[in-house]
Amino acid sequence: MTDVASLRPLAAVLVSALAIPVILSLKSRPNVREGVTLLVAGSKLAIVASMVPGVLSGAVYVTEVVDLGNGLVFALRADALGILFGLLASLLWVVTSFYSIGYMRGLSEHAQTRYFASFAASVATAIGVAFGANLLTLFVFYELLTVSTYPLVTHDETDEARAAGRKYLTYTFGGGVAVLGGTLLVYFLTGSGAMAGTTAFTPGGIEALATADPTLAKAAFALLVAGFGVKAALMPAHSWLPDAMVAPTPVSGLLHAVAVVKSGVFGIARVVLDVFGTDLMADLGVAVPLAAVAAFTLLASSIIALRQDNLKRRLAYSTISQLSYIVLGLALLEGNALIGGLLHIPAHAFMKLTLFFCAGAIHVETHTDDISDMAGIGTRMPLTMAAFAVAAAGMAGIPLVAGFVSKWYLVIGALEGGQSIFAAALLVSGVLNIAYFWPIVYQAYFETPEHHDEKPLVSAVLGGSEAIRSDGGEGTDSPRSPSGSPDLTQEESVDDAEHLGDGDEPDSEADESVPDPAHVDHLGKRHEDEEHHGGPPERGWERRGWQGQESTWFMLGPILTAATLSLALGIAPRLAVFLRIVETIVGGLPGVMG
Repeated sequence: MTDVASLRPLAAVLVSALAIPVILSLKSRPNVREGVTLLVAGSKLAIVASMVPGVLSGAVYVTEVVDLGNGLVFALRADALGILFGLLASLLWVVTSFYSIGYMRGLSEHAQTRYFASFAASVATAIGVAFGANLLTLFVFYELLTVSTYPLVTHDETDEARAAGRKYLTYTFGGGVAVLGGTLLVYFLTGSGAMAGTTAFTPGGIEALATADPTLAKAAFALLVAGFGVKAALMPAHSWLPDAMVAPTPVSGLLHAVAVVKSGVFGIARVVLDVFGTDLMADLGVAVPLAAVAAFTLLASSIIALRQDNLKRRLAYSTISQLSYIVLGLALLEGNALIGGLLHIPAHAFMKLTLFFCAGAIHVETHTDDISDMAGIGTRMPLTMAAFAVAAAGMAGIPLVAGFVSKWYLVIGALEGGQSIFAAALLVSGVLNIAYFWPIVYQAYFETPEHHDEKPLVSAVLGGSEAIRSDGGEGTDSPRSPSGSPDLTQEESVDDAEHLGDGDEPDSEADESVPDPAHVDHLGKRHEDEEHHGGPPERGWERRGWQGQESTWFMLGPILTAATLSLALGIAPRLAVFLRIVETIVGGLPGVMG
């Protein structure tokens, strides 16, 4: 690899960071605000994509921001692993920006300017995570990502949203403390005498760690993996993720498919590949325990997903499971398993974003959030449910969809590495994926509201009917007051809706700490021409054609795009670039591919 001094890694971070004040200044001009968002998202993607050919040829683009002395450098470095995450985040920001416009306007959401500004900040810090040249830089952006996504998690400003936000901060900042402790320990272990320590990423691992005290090296590894494992939702540090489903659906897509959870598994990938290296991990004996935690997480969370009736919560537990596929692939330390684990980063992103986009479209158009209310919904939303079926098939590892390719590499890698028990865990998890996704697709197309089978796995209270609702709802038939009580009349809701304007509060002197009651409950929001609040209407689902009448193209377009990306990666993974990037990463590791 050849280091190339370049400002492009820094520009990729700054282009969206500098857009934040511009977006905030356009509160009264929503069309221009959204135009700026799309322009900036496209510019970021172009900057990151421009580095892909060079990275595939062995170049590493480096921007040294400031040298702090004593071996501490705040720098950005776009290598193959960073490009994998950076290209994914920048590509899906474009898709999610279009979707956000349709979603936020479809629900007449409040504080839309704050929402788009926070989104820009989140993607800027996610790119900083991707291009961090060392543990210090990665830690800074890792913590900034928590700060920038907090307003998105608490967007509804309800008691449930604030509670979820506090839990999110508690978990992720706690993980950040562990990452900082591990970073300091690595710096201490890699220095000796007058020579300063280092936290710089090196393919195959930092050489000085191999001669460090094994006990302290294990402690550093444990701190780093535990810290990054919080955002990767490894059990038992996973419970913040389902509760964060109180956020708007595009935010759930950001959390689960693009930025936050992927920053966790990306951090673990950096630790495994570029800090400790596969050889040292094998010598220290830390790989098998990490693989065991990942295997337990992917199985346990799949079982829990079976009992979730709320669609977004089922998708949340599915995410917890799928993230552990990536960690398991990294922990197996075998070439094909590493390829499978890293390839599952984009594969899962495309599939899970499709699923969350579908859930959001269903919510906007029918106000339906519970799986038990979705019998026959395929007649109302045929394209949406077709895309859902494609992504669900990929999550289960069905051929021709992205999930099959990554899971094939994972299973082959586990068998080649003599770890058949982990191969079995992967196969069992695939069966569980079918068990919790197939009923959704089946009842959407092959059942009716009047004649559908009771699903014993989701019909009990344990199935989620008493849990925190997605998108801030509580399953009531009336909008909630800020305290959560259903005390608003329809007329009050309609009157309040007249003041929404572009989706932001028009009165700058109003108390923004207390949300407008018309905004706080997506599930209970009433429209002047629609009183339906979840599940099929009294006359049954209206039949819509396959030409896109089921929703706006601001939402349908991103849904079909994400589903198409899932198919492209499954059918022609090398042409989709991501497999070539992954092969470049693993091929550059000493002794891994033999």
